[in-house]
Amino acid sequence: MKIAYVFATNMATTFKLGTMILPQLEQGNHGVEVIGMMFFDDNIFALRKGDPVGERLSKIAREKNILLMVCDQCAVRRNLAEGTFEQCGSGDVKAKGFVDGVVAGCFPQLYDALGGNPPDQVITL
Repeated sequence: MKIAYVFATNMATTFKLGTMILPQLEQGNHGVEVIGMMFFDDNIFALRKGDPVGERLSKIAREKNILLMVCDQCAVRRNLAEGTFEQCGSGDVKAKGFVDGVVAGCFPQLYDALGGNPPDQVITL
């Protein structure tokens, strides 16, 4: 089964990703194929360069071909993207200051990125 995660609630990356999902991915016992992760609000901070969770996730995402996308508007609001609010949703906003492999986007970019390999389920945490 292919899964995409959406991290939308307060501290979802700190608790659910950092202490459950990521260790299971690293140990190879998560039980499903994770194909993408979308991060909203302050959850994007876990993906900043130097963050231990983000660095570990970047490594496993490269190994397993997992999409790591941050909400473009959330990144612009936190000065972690190059672009303007008017560009949000267009695909023109570029992530900056994140671990390797992170891209910025909105729903159209997420749908496009996962369209060729769609998930069986999307789980929002």
